[in-house]
Amino acid sequence: MTSKTSLPSTAPAMPWALLAAACLAMFAAACGGTTRAPFLIDMARDLATSLPLIANLMAATSIAWGAASLLAGAGADRWGRRPFLIGGPLALAASMAGVAVSGSYLGVAIWVTAAGACGGAFTGVIMAEASARTVDRQRGRALGWVMAGQSLALLVGVPGAAWIGSFIGWRGVNLCVAAVATAAALSLLVTTLRPAPGGRRAPGAPSPSYRAALSRPVMRLLAMGVAERICYGLTAVFFATFLQTTYGLSLAGVAVPLATFAVGSILGTILGGQLADRLPNRLRTFAGAMFGSALIALPLYAWTPSLAGTVALAFGYVFVNAVARPSLMAALANVPDAVRGTVLGLNVTSASFGWLGAATFGGWMLAQYGFTGFGPLAAIVGVLGGLLAVAGGRPRREDAVEGPGRFAGAAPPYGSEAAKQ
Repeated sequence: MTSKTSLPSTAPAMPWALLAAACLAMFAAACGGTTRAPFLIDMARDLATSLPLIANLMAATSIAWGAASLLAGAGADRWGRRPFLIGGPLALAASMAGVAVSGSYLGVAIWVTAAGACGGAFTGVIMAEASARTVDRQRGRALGWVMAGQSLALLVGVPGAAWIGSFIGWRGVNLCVAAVATAAALSLLVTTLRPAPGGRRAPGAPSPSYRAALSRPVMRLLAMGVAERICYGLTAVFFATFLQTTYGLSLAGVAVPLATFAVGSILGTILGGQLADRLPNRLRTFAGAMFGSALIALPLYAWTPSLAGTVALAFGYVFVNAVARPSLMAALANVPDAVRGTVLGLNVTSASFGWLGAATFGGWMLAQYGFTGFGPLAAIVGVLGGLLAVAGGRPRREDAVEGPGRFAGAAPPYGSEAAKQ
């Protein structure tokens, strides 16, 4: 197997235009749900319903997102990625416009569920497209930049929505998100004019299947992804409430701490992409980040010296946690191209389970033990994720499986692509 040091010193240029378009599309997809956060009370009043029912719209979005990604990944491997890359954001734009004009809770619920499905229809496919247009030792950085779009939704999207909404209301904000999604679709239309390798299944080639994609190493990587999303979600979902409860902050008062949290996520993702491409073993990089975040999680909720100290701990926690994600994504992308869309679609689906797990476990922990139980819970899940990463056999650059035949109808085993490069 070719080692990192024996690879050629030069690599193809990164497809920066495509990565920028993909980042914008991820930003639009994330904004489709997160920008509702500042307007829950306004939406409940406008739609004559209760606040809990409005809050439950996020669960509908998440479930639809995961289910659609499961189907879209396999569909992209069968029919090509471009229809999903362009059609998904356009359908998202139409769904957000539907939310804006709905006059009832039922109508809004239907359209936000559709928006979640549209987001799931292209986010995993974007990862597959970015992976197909880069060589193995570029994928950590490429996918890190793509995923930064989600963090930008927290850093820019939510505060921007709150400011814009003060002038045009929550319905107007949904129309703005629709405009961003349309711009993302046009950007992807332009940047994917040249076909990517493996963009469509060759005539006569065996059809990809979930059974072919779900090898034991892939299942382990997906389980690691669930653990990482639970650790991230426990803080992303509950940190604002923790600050309000502990330090008596208003909703406006948590803006700067949450922006600091988002900056930590972005910087950690960028650094994680660099490490995923430069260090010899991605699974060990993932494990180190998960063990590190577990260590920081212990004092995060239990030790409250000051607001600045707590925010600094949260920044460190999310920074270290975010370092893990690009290594995991690059490892998942290092599969035969015939099943790459399926695998990365399954990753989005498993991430949805991670978010639901964070909300479920976090809610239970909050009811039973309060916020003091969050640190040990995040630490336990982080350690389990790290152990999964280091328990898979001998370390190697490709984070791979040995031997052919793992994927029915997919000729190259894990690692062969990187070896050729």
